Amino acid sequence: MSQKNETLSLFLAAIITIGLIFGGLWFLMERWAQLNGTVTKTSTGGNNDNAINQPVNQPVKKCDVANLPEGTFNYGGSTTWAPIRKDVDSALESLCPQFTLRYTQPPSGQPGSGTGIRMLIDNQLAFSQSSRSVKAEENAEAKQKGFSLKEIPVAIDGIAIAVNLNLNIPGLTIAQLKDIYTGKITNWQQLGGQNLPITVYSRSKEAGGTVDFFVENILNKENFGNNVNYISTTTEAVRKVAASPGGIYYASAPEVVPQCIIKSLPLGRTSAQFVPPYQEPLVPQSQCPNKRNHLNSQAFRSGDYAITRNLFVIVKQNGQTDQQAGEAYANWLLTPQSQELIEKAGFVRIK
Repeated sequence: MSQKNETLSLFLAAIITIGLIFGGLWFLMERWAQLNGTVTKTSTGGNNDNAINQPVNQPVKKCDVANLPEGTFNYGGSTTWAPIRKDVDSALESLCPQFTLRYTQPPSGQPGSGTGIRMLIDNQLAFSQSSRSVKAEENAEAKQKGFSLKEIPVAIDGIAIAVNLNLNIPGLTIAQLKDIYTGKITNWQQLGGQNLPITVYSRSKEAGGTVDFFVENILNKENFGNNVNYISTTTEAVRKVAASPGGIYYASAPEVVPQCIIKSLPLGRTSAQFVPPYQEPLVPQSQCPNKRNHLNSQAFRSGDYAITRNLFVIVKQNGQTDQQAGEAYANWLLTPQSQELIEKAGFVRIK
């Protein structure tokens, strides 16, 4: 009987020893797999074949942008595009790290749509971002260098009019706005407001696409009046309007509408059709910045608001990698994912 017990004890000891050996090997194999960044087996209860032999921290999304070339591409242009460069372009680079965007300042002068197109023609950029259409003379110059320029609209923007918080008028017509900036109207009393001189601010005509668009479409190509004070940036202009009881300035709506220290005026083609660039009701200054005004996207998209424009990617038509990069970038901006990001950046989706 003792011999049988001894045999049973030896058998159990052998089983335990073998189990410990295999358990240790299994632990070492799992540890080795973790150190090397892979998993050898799904531990979930579901059928998850994609988990096998995938990196532990592999992102769910992958780069599936059609025809996107690899490399580093210089781009630049419109200052209006700054929120898109910050919030939308960064998403593309995160998704497709093989496609690197390098924002490039102009060698002289201020950045803007015009300087961006100039740099594109001079082969300093792969593609550019613009808040206005390409001019005929710009396309003619590009053709002299062996290529044409194609503009691809990707978003809608509005121009908003900033005035001092204490100014009390219901709105402006486009004709009145033109008369202010050409120097024909110089006092708010002429528009039903206080007896207050109008202090007019604008960026210079060389500054960028917003000024070009304003001169072309609001002033009908007339010159600014001698009453216009020129400033360098919208940030500077907003501060000056806030400090000037009769101040007025125009800029891209996302730069104006959410501001707390000024207010944006409703605009109309006639005085009976004033439409605000913000969603009503207007958020009072006392609630800002905890609560801010939002863009009247519906009025921008429908055209009910009086001053809207498209934002464009400007692409060289030269059959080379620059054209491929610009077209792939523009096409990506037109995807549902990117249009949603553009809307979050403060602009209106075009599709």
